[in-house]
Amino acid sequence: MEWNWSVIVEYQELFIRGLWMTIQLTVVAVVAGLFIGLILGLMRLSDKAWLRLPAVAYVDLFRGTPLLLQILAVHFAVLPALFQDVLGLPAPDAATSSFIALSLNAGAYIAEIFRGGIQSIDKGQMEAARSLGMTYRQAMKLVVLPQAFKRMLPPLGNEFISLLKDSSLVTVIAVNDITYAAFATAKNTFVRWPPYITAALVYLVLTLVLSRLVGYMERRLDPNGRKG
Repeated sequence: MEWNWSVIVEYQELFIRGLWMTIQLTVVAVVAGLFIGLILGLMRLSDKAWLRLPAVAYVDLFRGTPLLLQILAVHFAVLPALFQDVLGLPAPDAATSSFIALSLNAGAYIAEIFRGGIQSIDKGQMEAARSLGMTYRQAMKLVVLPQAFKRMLPPLGNEFISLLKDSSLVTVIAVNDITYAAFATAKNTFVRWPPYITAALVYLVLTLVLSRLVGYMERRLDPNGRKG
């Protein structure tokens, strides 16, 4: 009974919905995290304390506390207080809470990647761009960030892969991701090994695909054309 793989076929729709939810969570969190991270990274590099200090506090908060706790806090405390108590509206569902929590967490880690990547570019690049009449924003957009992105790609890829796996934590608030599909199948059928092995294989395939994609992008951006 423990190795009855027919339960995967029986619950295939649950796994398909779980796969789709996991992909959505990862993509949304990556896109939102990139946006948040870029803004915070630039704020951290600012000479103005009123910009730099809030960014430092944000990064320290989300990097210094467990993601699981952040998911629980967002879903059961922050969003209900904001929507129900302040706006008088129903609190968002668990999926929305998951999107928000993962995005906020990713933004903190990506902010440090942006900060490190930008600081790795020689200051002379910015000075040369400014001497040509570019504004700070133009120099950052056209000169510094394109060069920094090549150096940031490997750590960004690692962060995206970590985010994909960490998205499994949303199971605790009953979001139907891959892990929840495996848990629900095992709970309902008392067959444990096939559901969890299936979920593990799905995560493995997703991470391998993402790793290969990042590797391909690194090779395309390599000025020396190494195939590595």
